[in-house]
Amino acid sequence: MMTGERILIVESDPDIADLIGRQSLKPLGYQVAVVGDAASAIKAAVQSTPDLILANLNLPGLSGKDLLAALNSQNVKAPVVMIAEKGQEADALAAFRLGASDALFWPARDAEVVACVERALSQTKEARERQKLDRQLKATHEELQKRLKDLATVLSIGKAVVTITDQRLLFEKILDGALQLSQADLGWLMLRDEKTKAFLLRAHKNLPEAWAKKMNQPVDDGISSLVALSGESLMMNGVALQKFKLATLGKSVGVAPIKIQNEVIGLIIVVRKENVEIDRSAQTLLEAVADYSSISLVNARLFHALEQTTETARTGDTQRVVALDAIRKLVKDEVQAATYPLNLVMTEMPGALNLEQRQALESVQAGLVRLAALVEKTTAPAMLNQKKTE
Repeated sequence: MMTGERILIVESDPDIADLIGRQSLKPLGYQVAVVGDAASAIKAAVQSTPDLILANLNLPGLSGKDLLAALNSQNVKAPVVMIAEKGQEADALAAFRLGASDALFWPARDAEVVACVERALSQTKEARERQKLDRQLKATHEELQKRLKDLATVLSIGKAVVTITDQRLLFEKILDGALQLSQADLGWLMLRDEKTKAFLLRAHKNLPEAWAKKMNQPVDDGISSLVALSGESLMMNGVALQKFKLATLGKSVGVAPIKIQNEVIGLIIVVRKENVEIDRSAQTLLEAVADYSSISLVNARLFHALEQTTETARTGDTQRVVALDAIRKLVKDEVQAATYPLNLVMTEMPGALNLEQRQALESVQAGLVRLAALVEKTTAPAMLNQKKTE
């Protein structure tokens, strides 16, 4: 059996040290070191903590119990087995209170030595397994907390997309989320100008003044143009980044395209000052932010188109009402113009009317009244609705 565990024997009696180390433990594969006093043991344990310490209670100078106290003060976590003579049970019990893990009463047979060592080492292995499990649980908990925090950030961006109408504020919110999710130090957002097709700086965070003053202007960082052409996200760090202008800002960069269907209409760029790669998980989150940005831009386009349509419809309604009002006034004027001479003739002042003439004139008079009423009935609702809208 080859174990390889390192055992430090603190024993002033060379015969006992030889029996334990050379005869009992080394044949089983243990790495054994021997020192003769407590001071040497403390120095050796501090320099390289062994897996187990076997120490005699009756050491010259500092005793075995003094050694236990010193090891505790130096934060040496190796288990300690005290070697005591038979009849020193009370001293061994005191050593337990100081932190000893076991006791070996001398003289002892090889089998007893091995059993005691294996028992102590098994406790060490169990303690290390518990520590390893604790570290794994802690790491898992921290990762879970980070994912929950990232999810909350993504959801807050989604909420902002449908509630914030001010694009400037929305872009700042999106950029803040992108920096948090990618754990970046600085970043900016660019949108394509519909006329020039150039990508203009529309929002930024922690950019140096020389870059920040290019607000609403094109920004040539050397990498964004590649993503604009390919339509695919790009993560880069280290030596590969050195040949690009953006390397003056940091040592790791991520660029995600904002797309409508397959058309790139914007870019989100984040930069880490340290040479730490933006991994696949962070890239996915950054792309999710870019997708939300795309939704916000689509909503803005639709809202603008709706405003134009509404304005066009409102203008058309106004023109229609004006035309109807003009027709109403024209018909009213014409009816009034025709009614006066007709009424005059009906009085028979110009001359007497026979029955047939009177009936014809009365028919014309009734027709004019119906025409005036019909025009008023047709135009009045449209004019009333227009006034309510205004």
